[in-house]
Amino acid sequence: MITIKNAKLAVKREPLLAPFGFKGGFVDELWQTIVAMEDEEGRIGEGLSVQSVLWSDPQVYAEWGHERGNAFMRDIALHALSALAGVRYETPLDLLDALTGSARAYAARQWTEKPLRGTFALNALVAADHAAWALLSRRRPGARFAELIPESYRVGLTWRHERIASAPVVSYGMTDADIETLLDDGSFVLKIKLGSDPDADGDPEKMLAWDIERLRAVHRLAGERECPYTANGSIAYYLDINGRYGTKEQLWRLVEAADRMGALERILLLEEPFPEEVRESVADIPVRVVADESVHGEEDALERIRLGYGAFALKPVAKTMSLSLKIAKLAVERGIPCFCADLTGSPVMVDWNKNLAALLPPPPGLTMGLIETNGRQNYREWEAMKRRHPAPDGGWIPEERGIFRLGPDFYEQSGGVFALGDIRPVP
Repeated sequence: MITIKNAKLAVKREPLLAPFGFKGGFVDELWQTIVAMEDEEGRIGEGLSVQSVLWSDPQVYAEWGHERGNAFMRDIALHALSALAGVRYETPLDLLDALTGSARAYAARQWTEKPLRGTFALNALVAADHAAWALLSRRRPGARFAELIPESYRVGLTWRHERIASAPVVSYGMTDADIETLLDDGSFVLKIKLGSDPDADGDPEKMLAWDIERLRAVHRLAGERECPYTANGSIAYYLDINGRYGTKEQLWRLVEAADRMGALERILLLEEPFPEEVRESVADIPVRVVADESVHGEEDALERIRLGYGAFALKPVAKTMSLSLKIAKLAVERGIPCFCADLTGSPVMVDWNKNLAALLPPPPGLTMGLIETNGRQNYREWEAMKRRHPAPDGGWIPEERGIFRLGPDFYEQSGGVFALGDIRPVP
Protein backbone atom coordinates (compact mmCIF):
# COMPACT_ATOMS: atom_id res chain seq x y z
CA MET A 1 0.00 0.00 0.00
CA ILE A 2 1.11 3.56 -0.81
CA THR A 3 0.38 6.27 1.75
CA ILE A 4 0.21 9.80 0.36
CA LYS A 5 1.98 12.41 2.44
CA ASN A 6 1.04 15.45 0.39
CA ALA A 7 0.23 16.63 -3.11
CA LYS A 8 0.81 19.96 -4.85
CA LEU A 9 -0.48 21.54 -8.04
CA ALA A 10 0.66 24.21 -10.47
CA VAL A 11 -0.74 25.52 -13.76
CA LYS A 12 1.09 26.63 -16.88
CA ARG A 13 -0.80 28.38 -19.66
CA GLU A 14 0.12 27.40 -23.20
CA PRO A 15 -0.95 29.61 -26.15
CA LEU A 16 -2.09 28.06 -29.42
CA LEU A 17 -0.86 28.97 -32.88
CA ALA A 18 -4.38 29.94 -33.95
CA PRO A 19 -7.93 29.51 -32.63
CA PHE A 20 -8.74 25.78 -32.55
CA GLY A 21 -12.32 25.05 -33.61
CA PHE A 22 -14.44 22.16 -32.32
CA LYS A 23 -17.78 21.57 -30.58
CA GLY A 24 -19.14 24.69 -32.19
CA GLY A 25 -16.55 26.94 -30.52
CA PHE A 26 -12.92 28.02 -30.57
CA VAL A 27 -10.08 28.13 -28.04
CA ASP A 28 -6.77 30.00 -28.32
CA GLU A 29 -5.07 28.85 -25.09
CA LEU A 30 -5.04 25.70 -22.94
CA TRP A 31 -4.10 25.39 -19.28
CA GLN A 32 -1.61 22.64 -18.41
CA THR A 33 -1.94 21.18 -14.91
CA ILE A 34 1.08 19.74 -13.10
CA VAL A 35 0.70 17.62 -9.94
CA ALA A 36 3.44 16.29 -7.66
CA MET A 37 2.42 13.56 -5.22
CA GLU A 38 4.72 12.48 -2.36
CA ASP A 39 4.50 9.28 -0.33
CA GLU A 40 5.46 8.76 3.30
CA GLU A 41 8.98 7.65 2.31
CA GLY A 42 9.69 10.82 0.30
CA ARG A 43 9.21 9.37 -3.18
CA ILE A 44 7.62 11.77 -5.65
CA GLY A 45 5.49 11.05 -8.69
CA GLU A 46 4.60 13.77 -11.17
CA GLY A 47 1.59 13.93 -13.45
CA LEU A 48 0.60 16.30 -16.23
CA SER A 49 -2.71 17.07 -17.88
CA VAL A 50 -4.35 19.59 -20.15
CA GLN A 51 -7.60 21.28 -19.17
CA SER A 52 -10.17 21.50 -21.93
CA VAL A 53 -13.29 23.24 -20.67
CA LEU A 54 -14.92 23.39 -24.12
CA TRP A 55 -14.42 19.66 -24.67
CA SER A 56 -15.38 18.64 -21.12
CA ASP A 57 -18.59 20.62 -20.91
CA PRO A 58 -19.48 23.24 -23.54
CA GLN A 59 -22.19 24.68 -21.28
CA VAL A 60 -19.53 25.78 -18.77
CA TYR A 61 -17.54 27.40 -21.55
CA ALA A 62 -20.64 29.17 -22.86
CA GLU A 63 -21.74 30.39 -19.42
CA TRP A 64 -18.44 31.17 -17.69
CA GLY A 65 -15.97 31.61 -20.52
CA HIS A 66 -12.32 30.64 -20.79
CA GLU A 67 -10.83 32.18 -17.64
CA ARG A 68 -13.50 31.31 -15.10
CA GLY A 69 -14.12 27.89 -16.64
CA ASN A 70 -10.45 26.94 -16.37
CA ALA A 71 -10.22 28.27 -12.82
CA PHE A 72 -13.23 26.13 -11.94
CA MET A 73 -11.58 22.97 -13.27
CA ARG A 74 -8.34 23.82 -11.45
CA ASP A 75 -10.26 24.30 -8.20
CA ILE A 76 -11.87 20.87 -8.57
CA ALA A 77 -8.38 19.37 -8.81
CA LEU A 78 -7.18 21.38 -5.79
CA HIS A 79 -10.18 20.24 -3.76
CA ALA A 80 -9.45 16.61 -4.59
CA LEU A 81 -5.77 16.98 -3.71
CA SER A 82 -6.52 18.73 -0.40
CA ALA A 83 -8.05 15.55 0.98
CA LEU A 84 -5.20 13.19 0.00
CA ALA A 85 -2.90 13.49 3.05
CA GLY A 86 -2.87 10.10 4.73
CA VAL A 87 -4.87 8.37 2.00
CA ARG A 88 -3.63 4.86 1.18
CA TYR A 89 -3.97 3.07 -2.14
CA GLU A 90 -2.76 -0.13 -3.72
CA THR A 91 -3.31 0.80 -7.38
CA PRO A 92 -4.16 4.13 -9.04
CA LEU A 93 -7.52 2.60 -10.01
CA ASP A 94 -8.38 2.39 -6.31
CA LEU A 95 -7.31 5.98 -5.75
CA LEU A 96 -9.42 7.22 -8.66
CA ASP A 97 -12.49 5.60 -7.11
CA ALA A 98 -11.79 7.50 -3.90
CA LEU A 99 -11.25 10.83 -5.68
CA THR A 100 -14.07 10.84 -8.21
CA GLY A 101 -17.04 11.08 -5.84
CA SER A 102 -15.53 13.96 -3.89
CA ALA A 103 -14.56 15.84 -7.04
CA ARG A 104 -17.99 15.47 -8.59
CA ALA A 105 -19.75 16.54 -5.39
CA TYR A 106 -17.59 19.65 -5.09
CA ALA A 107 -18.11 20.50 -8.75
CA ALA A 108 -21.88 20.12 -8.42
CA ARG A 109 -21.95 22.50 -5.45
CA GLN A 110 -20.15 25.19 -7.47
CA TRP A 111 -22.07 24.68 -10.71
CA THR A 112 -25.75 25.27 -10.03
CA GLU A 113 -26.99 25.17 -13.62
CA LYS A 114 -28.20 21.93 -15.24
CA PRO A 115 -26.11 18.88 -14.27
CA LEU A 116 -22.39 19.14 -14.95
CA ARG A 117 -21.10 16.51 -17.34
CA GLY A 118 -19.05 13.74 -15.79
CA THR A 119 -16.16 14.42 -18.14
CA PHE A 120 -15.51 17.77 -16.44
CA ALA A 121 -14.50 16.27 -13.10
CA LEU A 122 -12.58 13.46 -14.81
CA ASN A 123 -10.58 15.98 -16.84
CA ALA A 124 -9.75 17.76 -13.58
CA LEU A 125 -8.36 14.52 -12.09
CA VAL A 126 -6.04 13.45 -14.91
CA ALA A 127 -2.83 14.97 -13.51
CA ALA A 128 -3.50 13.44 -10.08
CA ASP A 129 -4.14 10.03 -11.64
CA HIS A 130 -0.94 10.20 -13.69
CA ALA A 131 1.00 11.26 -10.60
CA ALA A 132 -0.38 8.20 -8.78
CA TRP A 133 0.87 5.95 -11.60
CA ALA A 134 4.28 7.65 -11.50
CA LEU A 135 4.44 7.18 -7.73
CA LEU A 136 3.60 3.50 -8.15
CA SER A 137 6.47 3.22 -10.62
CA ARG A 138 8.83 4.68 -7.97
CA ARG A 139 7.80 1.88 -5.64
CA ARG A 140 8.59 -0.69 -8.32
CA PRO A 141 11.84 0.51 -9.95
CA GLY A 142 12.40 -0.84 -13.43
CA ALA A 143 8.81 -1.97 -13.93
CA ARG A 144 7.37 -1.17 -17.35
CA PHE A 145 3.94 0.40 -17.75
CA ALA A 146 2.35 -2.92 -18.75
CA GLU A 147 3.76 -4.54 -15.61
CA LEU A 148 2.17 -1.90 -13.38
CA ILE A 149 -1.32 -2.65 -14.67
CA PRO A 150 -3.23 -4.87 -12.22
CA GLU A 151 -3.29 -8.43 -13.51
CA SER A 152 -7.08 -8.55 -13.87
CA TYR A 153 -6.92 -5.57 -16.28
CA ARG A 154 -4.23 -7.02 -18.53
CA VAL A 155 -6.63 -9.31 -20.38
CA GLY A 156 -6.43 -8.48 -24.07
CA LEU A 157 -3.62 -5.96 -23.57
CA THR A 158 -1.12 -8.35 -25.11
CA TRP A 159 0.00 -6.48 -28.22
CA ARG A 160 3.39 -4.81 -28.47
CA HIS A 161 3.02 -2.66 -31.57
CA GLU A 162 6.16 -1.59 -33.36
CA ARG A 163 4.15 1.08 -35.19
CA ILE A 164 1.19 3.25 -34.25
CA ALA A 165 -0.75 5.41 -36.70
CA SER A 166 -1.06 9.08 -35.79
CA ALA A 167 -4.37 10.75 -36.70
CA PRO A 168 -4.07 14.55 -36.95
CA VAL A 169 -7.15 16.72 -36.62
CA VAL A 170 -8.84 18.59 -39.46
CA SER A 171 -10.43 21.40 -37.45
CA TYR A 172 -12.98 23.96 -38.62
CA GLY A 173 -10.53 26.61 -39.73
CA MET A 174 -8.16 24.45 -41.76
CA THR A 175 -7.81 25.32 -45.44
CA ASP A 176 -7.47 22.95 -48.39
CA ALA A 177 -3.76 23.76 -48.43
CA ASP A 178 -3.48 22.79 -44.75
CA ILE A 179 -5.16 19.45 -45.43
CA GLU A 180 -2.96 18.77 -48.45
CA THR A 181 0.09 19.42 -46.27
CA LEU A 182 -1.07 16.74 -43.83
CA LEU A 183 -1.52 14.30 -46.70
CA ASP A 184 1.79 15.19 -48.31
CA ASP A 185 3.48 14.63 -44.95
CA GLY A 186 2.15 11.06 -44.92
CA SER A 187 -0.93 11.20 -42.68
CA PHE A 188 -3.33 8.44 -43.64
CA VAL A 189 -6.00 8.69 -40.92
CA LEU A 190 -7.65 12.13 -40.78
CA LYS A 191 -9.83 13.11 -37.82
CA ILE A 192 -12.37 15.48 -39.35
CA LYS A 193 -14.22 17.79 -36.95
CA LEU A 194 -17.86 18.16 -37.96
CA GLY A 195 -20.91 19.57 -36.22
CA SER A 196 -20.37 23.24 -36.98
CA ASP A 197 -20.93 26.07 -39.39
CA PRO A 198 -19.65 29.51 -38.39
CA ASP A 199 -22.87 31.03 -39.76
CA ALA A 200 -25.33 28.31 -38.70
CA ASP A 201 -26.50 29.98 -35.44
CA GLY A 202 -27.63 26.59 -34.19
CA ASP A 203 -29.64 25.81 -37.32
CA PRO A 204 -29.35 22.01 -37.78
CA GLU A 205 -29.97 22.24 -41.53
CA LYS A 206 -27.13 24.72 -42.03
CA MET A 207 -24.89 22.62 -39.80
CA LEU A 208 -25.57 19.46 -41.78
CA ALA A 209 -25.01 21.25 -45.08
CA TRP A 210 -21.66 22.56 -43.80
CA ASP A 211 -20.64 19.09 -42.62
CA ILE A 212 -21.46 17.49 -45.96
CA GLU A 213 -19.47 20.11 -47.84
CA ARG A 214 -16.58 19.73 -45.41
CA LEU A 215 -16.48 15.97 -45.99
CA ARG A 216 -16.77 16.53 -49.73
CA ALA A 217 -13.80 18.92 -49.66
CA VAL A 218 -11.62 16.46 -47.72
CA HIS A 219 -12.64 13.59 -49.99
CA ARG A 220 -11.80 15.65 -53.05
CA LEU A 221 -8.27 16.10 -51.71
CA ALA A 222 -7.73 12.61 -50.26
CA GLY A 223 -10.03 10.33 -52.24
CA GLU A 224 -7.56 9.37 -54.98
CA ARG A 225 -4.58 8.81 -52.69
CA GLU A 226 -3.46 5.29 -51.89
CA CYS A 227 -2.36 3.91 -48.54
CA PRO A 228 -0.62 0.60 -47.69
CA TYR A 229 -1.77 0.59 -44.06
CA THR A 230 -5.56 0.38 -44.46
CA ALA A 231 -7.64 -2.63 -45.45
CA ASN A 232 -9.08 -0.90 -48.52
CA GLY A 233 -5.83 0.78 -49.57
CA SER A 234 -7.25 4.31 -49.15
CA ILE A 235 -6.86 7.25 -46.80
CA ALA A 236 -9.13 6.68 -43.78
CA TYR A 237 -11.60 9.25 -42.44
CA TYR A 238 -12.38 9.49 -38.74
CA LEU A 239 -15.42 11.76 -38.36
CA ASP A 240 -16.03 13.48 -35.02
CA ILE A 241 -19.45 15.11 -34.64
CA ASN A 242 -18.88 15.93 -30.94
CA GLY A 243 -22.49 15.30 -29.95
CA ARG A 244 -23.87 18.05 -32.15
CA TYR A 245 -26.68 16.16 -33.97
CA GLY A 246 -30.05 16.19 -32.27
CA THR A 247 -31.67 13.42 -34.31
CA LYS A 248 -30.78 10.16 -35.97
CA GLU A 249 -32.29 11.49 -39.18
CA GLN A 250 -29.45 14.04 -39.36
CA LEU A 251 -26.90 11.27 -38.99
CA TRP A 252 -28.53 9.18 -41.72
CA ARG A 253 -28.49 12.14 -44.09
CA LEU A 254 -24.75 12.60 -43.50
CA VAL A 255 -24.13 8.88 -44.12
CA GLU A 256 -26.23 8.90 -47.27
CA ALA A 257 -24.39 11.97 -48.57
CA ALA A 258 -21.07 10.23 -47.86
CA ASP A 259 -22.29 7.22 -49.84
CA ARG A 260 -23.34 9.37 -52.82
CA MET A 261 -19.95 11.10 -53.00
CA GLY A 262 -18.09 7.76 -52.75
CA ALA A 263 -16.67 8.46 -49.28
CA LEU A 264 -18.65 5.97 -47.19
CA GLU A 265 -16.16 3.10 -47.44
CA ARG A 266 -13.38 5.48 -46.38
CA ILE A 267 -15.05 6.21 -43.00
CA LEU A 268 -13.07 4.16 -40.50
CA LEU A 269 -14.79 5.65 -37.43
CA LEU A 270 -17.64 8.06 -36.64
CA GLU A 271 -17.52 9.48 -33.13
CA GLU A 272 -20.28 10.73 -30.82
CA PRO A 273 -23.02 11.83 -33.21
CA PHE A 274 -25.50 12.74 -30.44
CA PRO A 275 -25.51 14.55 -27.09
CA GLU A 276 -24.98 11.97 -24.36
CA GLU A 277 -28.58 12.25 -23.15
CA VAL A 278 -29.82 11.02 -26.55
CA ARG A 279 -30.00 7.25 -26.17
CA GLU A 280 -30.66 6.32 -29.78
CA SER A 281 -29.59 2.98 -31.24
CA VAL A 282 -26.93 3.22 -33.93
CA ALA A 283 -26.85 -0.51 -34.63
CA ASP A 284 -28.20 0.01 -38.17
CA ILE A 285 -25.72 2.77 -39.14
CA PRO A 286 -23.35 1.29 -41.78
CA VAL A 287 -20.16 2.68 -40.20
CA ARG A 288 -18.45 1.96 -36.87
CA VAL A 289 -19.87 4.46 -34.35
CA VAL A 290 -17.55 5.40 -31.48
CA ALA A 291 -18.38 6.41 -27.91
CA ASP A 292 -16.18 9.00 -26.19
CA GLU A 293 -17.55 11.88 -24.08
CA SER A 294 -20.73 9.96 -23.24
CA VAL A 295 -18.73 7.38 -21.27
CA HIS A 296 -17.86 8.41 -17.69
CA GLY A 297 -17.74 4.91 -16.25
CA GLU A 298 -18.38 1.24 -16.89
CA GLU A 299 -22.17 1.51 -16.78
CA ASP A 300 -22.10 4.16 -19.48
CA ALA A 301 -19.89 1.92 -21.62
CA LEU A 302 -22.27 -1.03 -21.24
CA GLU A 303 -25.20 1.16 -22.22
CA ARG A 304 -23.41 2.36 -25.39
CA ILE A 305 -22.67 -1.24 -26.35
CA ARG A 306 -26.40 -2.04 -25.98
CA LEU A 307 -27.13 0.91 -28.27
CA GLY A 308 -24.89 -0.53 -31.01
CA TYR A 309 -21.74 1.55 -30.55
CA GLY A 310 -18.89 -0.41 -32.09
CA ALA A 311 -15.74 1.15 -30.60
CA PHE A 312 -14.47 3.25 -27.71
CA ALA A 313 -12.14 6.23 -27.88
CA LEU A 314 -10.07 5.80 -24.73
CA LYS A 315 -8.69 9.01 -23.27
CA PRO A 316 -5.95 8.52 -20.67
CA VAL A 317 -5.11 12.20 -21.22
CA ALA A 318 -8.68 13.44 -20.70
CA LYS A 319 -10.50 10.96 -18.46
CA THR A 320 -7.54 9.36 -16.62
CA MET A 321 -5.50 6.27 -17.42
CA SER A 322 -7.27 4.39 -14.64
CA LEU A 323 -10.75 4.82 -16.13
CA SER A 324 -9.37 4.07 -19.60
CA LEU A 325 -8.10 0.71 -18.35
CA LYS A 326 -11.49 -0.09 -16.86
CA ILE A 327 -13.25 0.66 -20.14
CA ALA A 328 -10.61 -1.24 -22.12
CA LYS A 329 -11.12 -4.35 -19.99
CA LEU A 330 -14.87 -4.24 -20.43
CA ALA A 331 -14.58 -3.63 -24.19
CA VAL A 332 -11.93 -6.27 -24.92
CA GLU A 333 -13.95 -8.89 -23.06
CA ARG A 334 -16.87 -8.15 -25.43
CA GLY A 335 -14.84 -7.91 -28.64
CA ILE A 336 -15.26 -4.13 -28.94
CA PRO A 337 -12.19 -2.39 -30.44
CA CYS A 338 -10.55 0.59 -28.76
CA PHE A 339 -8.00 3.24 -29.64
CA CYS A 340 -6.63 6.33 -27.89
CA ALA A 341 -7.84 9.84 -28.62
CA ASP A 342 -6.19 13.16 -27.81
CA LEU A 343 -7.10 16.34 -25.95
CA THR A 344 -4.48 18.56 -27.58
CA GLY A 345 -1.93 16.91 -25.37
CA SER A 346 1.67 17.92 -24.72
CA PRO A 347 4.50 15.60 -25.85
CA VAL A 348 4.38 13.78 -22.50
CA MET A 349 0.62 13.35 -22.80
CA VAL A 350 1.03 11.89 -26.29
CA ASP A 351 3.29 9.24 -24.75
CA TRP A 352 0.73 8.42 -22.07
CA ASN A 353 -1.62 7.59 -24.93
CA LYS A 354 1.05 5.57 -26.71
CA ASN A 355 1.57 3.41 -23.62
CA LEU A 356 -2.00 2.15 -23.77
CA ALA A 357 -2.46 2.20 -27.56
CA ALA A 358 0.67 0.05 -27.91
CA LEU A 359 -1.07 -2.77 -26.02
CA LEU A 360 -4.46 -2.69 -27.78
CA PRO A 361 -5.40 -4.76 -30.86
CA PRO A 362 -5.45 -2.72 -34.10
CA PRO A 363 -8.84 -1.17 -34.92
CA PRO A 364 -10.57 -3.05 -37.77
CA GLY A 365 -9.43 -1.60 -41.08
CA LEU A 366 -5.91 -0.72 -39.91
CA THR A 367 -2.73 -2.80 -39.78
CA MET A 368 -1.44 -1.12 -36.59
CA GLY A 369 -2.56 0.64 -33.43
CA LEU A 370 -4.04 4.14 -33.53
CA ILE A 371 -3.83 7.36 -31.56
CA GLU A 372 -5.16 10.78 -32.36
CA THR A 373 -2.65 13.56 -31.72
CA ASN A 374 -2.98 17.22 -32.60
CA GLY A 375 -0.75 19.09 -30.13
CA ARG A 376 2.03 19.56 -32.69
CA GLN A 377 -0.51 21.22 -34.98
CA ASN A 378 -1.80 23.62 -32.35
CA TYR A 379 0.69 24.66 -29.65
CA ARG A 380 2.78 27.74 -30.31
CA GLU A 381 5.62 26.47 -28.10
CA TRP A 382 5.52 22.81 -29.16
CA GLU A 383 9.30 22.54 -29.60
CA ALA A 384 9.94 24.02 -26.16
CA MET A 385 7.36 21.65 -24.67
CA LYS A 386 9.13 18.74 -26.35
CA ARG A 387 12.45 19.78 -24.81
CA ARG A 388 10.82 19.50 -21.37
CA HIS A 389 9.95 15.86 -22.06
CA PRO A 390 11.97 13.59 -19.73
CA ALA A 391 13.34 11.77 -22.81
CA PRO A 392 13.31 14.44 -25.55
CA ASP A 393 15.54 12.39 -27.85
CA GLY A 394 13.56 9.17 -27.53
CA GLY A 395 13.28 7.34 -30.85
CA TRP A 396 9.54 6.92 -30.33
CA ILE A 397 8.82 10.67 -30.18
CA PRO A 398 9.15 11.80 -33.83
CA GLU A 399 6.24 11.14 -36.15
CA GLU A 400 7.36 9.97 -39.59
CA ARG A 401 4.92 9.70 -42.48
CA GLY A 402 1.95 9.42 -40.13
CA ILE A 403 3.54 6.76 -37.92
CA PHE A 404 5.16 6.59 -34.48
CA ARG A 405 7.77 3.82 -34.30
CA LEU A 406 7.96 2.06 -30.97
CA GLY A 407 11.24 0.24 -30.45
CA PRO A 408 12.52 -1.65 -27.40
CA ASP A 409 13.61 1.65 -25.83
CA PHE A 410 9.99 2.84 -25.77
CA TYR A 411 8.86 -0.22 -23.83
CA GLU A 412 11.88 -0.21 -21.52
CA GLN A 413 11.26 3.44 -20.56
CA SER A 414 7.44 3.42 -20.78
CA GLY A 415 7.78 6.34 -23.17
CA GLY A 416 9.52 8.37 -20.46
CA VAL A 417 6.26 9.26 -18.71
CA PHE A 418 7.46 8.11 -15.27
CA ALA A 419 10.79 9.95 -15.34
CA LEU A 420 11.13 13.17 -13.39
CA GLY A 421 11.08 16.10 -15.80
CA ASP A 422 12.29 19.64 -15.32
CA ILE A 423 8.84 21.04 -14.48
CA ARG A 424 8.37 21.35 -10.73
CA PRO A 425 4.98 22.13 -9.16
CA VAL A 426 4.86 24.78 -6.48
CA PRO A 427 2.68 24.84 -3.36
